[in-house]
Amino acid sequence: MTGRQATVRIDVDDWDMSHMQTHLQAAADLEAWTIPFYLSAMFSICNQDDDAYKLIQSVANQEMLHLQLVGNIANAFGYSPEIRPEAFAYQGTTVPHLDFSLDPSNPAKDFTPYSAEIGPLDEQRINAMCLIEYPEWDTGGEPDLRDDVSEYGSIGEFYDALMHGAKQLKSQIKGGVNQVYWFGQFYPKMPPMQVDDDGTTGFEEVEVLMEVIRDQGEAAKAFDEIAAPFRNTYDDPEPAASHYQKFVSIRNSGLPETYSVKDPSAYTPDDLVCRQKLIDDFAGFTGQITDLLAGRAQELPLMEIVGQDILACWQSGVTPQFTKTSDARSQLGPQQPA
Repeated sequence: MTGRQATVRIDVDDWDMSHMQTHLQAAADLEAWTIPFYLSAMFSICNQDDDAYKLIQSVANQEMLHLQLVGNIANAFGYSPEIRPEAFAYQGTTVPHLDFSLDPSNPAKDFTPYSAEIGPLDEQRINAMCLIEYPEWDTGGEPDLRDDVSEYGSIGEFYDALMHGAKQLKSQIKGGVNQVYWFGQFYPKMPPMQVDDDGTTGFEEVEVLMEVIRDQGEAAKAFDEIAAPFRNTYDDPEPAASHYQKFVSIRNSGLPETYSVKDPSAYTPDDLVCRQKLIDDFAGFTGQITDLLAGRAQELPLMEIVGQDILACWQSGVTPQFTKTSDARSQLGPQQPA
């Protein structure tokens, strides 16, 4: 996690602003973490006209929207999230701030084997993608609040807790602070995706932003459709389907052909240059995201370049790597789970 410490001791119903901001930073980290993971799987697909490619692309685009929405919420609570390269660790089966075993249904048993390491779209990666977006079946109930932001069983439970904190602290909401909305053309029926007002009215806007994230990602139940105003009617091949539905569809339809991957010991000097370019460009990209969320920038010029870098790695047989701080396992490419 970046920015703030992960653990803040609280009484179960007593959130202060520091705890709220800690959770908002964690939400930004989690939304950001999914983007390279999903894009790497997408760009590993040889045929860009394949349905799986298009579905993953639609999800990755919405994760960028969700990161923007988390940033808008955070700024309304007086905090601009910082997206740093060290937040992007892809190791073993660890997904930041989620512990799937805490979900009452323990979905990991149904999506095994899975891996949180960067790799091509294979059984381990698609299982992980389904787990990340797995529905919280008890959505709408009292949130199981955690002092440690790494202790939530699902994204849904995580946002239940955030909603609880936002409701408690709604009197401190300040509208119109560093608000960003890039995606209007994709969502013509969407209500304003910004927090423009203070206090109670601002809280109602926060509720809408969190509902968009929840509804697009996992939906209320496994096969609920996304609410019509929250659908991308511009270029989404399945605008009514949640992220979970899209990934389950890919899993059930058979995985497409992906680029072959070299053993790292066979990497050429050119391969290493290709991988290093991705690391460098991604570091710049995270800085641009941080500037955007803090109101210091209006564009992300490196976003498209990072995508080109990922594709170039796969076409060279190189597993993409996003940070210099990746441990030895991450640098060796996809591993079998323990």
